[in-house]
Amino acid sequence: MRTEERVTTELVREFVMAAHGDLEKVQELLAESPSLLHASYNWDGSDWESALGAAHVGRKDIALYLLEKGARMDIFAAAMLGELEVVQAILVAQPEALRAPGPHGISLLQHARMGGEKAQRVFEYLTVLS
Repeated sequence: MRTEERVTTELVREFVMAAHGDLEKVQELLAESPSLLHASYNWDGSDWESALGAAHVGRKDIALYLLEKGARMDIFAAAMLGELEVVQAILVAQPEALRAPGPHGISLLQHARMGGEKAQRVFEYLTVLS
């Protein structure tokens, strides 16, 4: 088990990359370095992404695992997971989130699209608002 208090930029990048499609690697890295759960990687300029932020690829299993471990839900993951009530509540409190860019500039609507059938209600709701 890693004992450092801070994680390296390289380790954060590896963790976020794994969250795009490798659940076993995510589990392994998180077990070794629990502080990765809330870490974000800066791809370039203002393009920050956490492991949960990798929700744009539609890997519900990884997103749910991270949430189970204590990751903070955001509107983009909520859209991909089909959490309509969460998306609605955030948009009531912060209407400008509808057009806010997600990781890599990917839209909220695209996150809902990546959620497939389970996120269809969110996709339809966002389509009406757009």
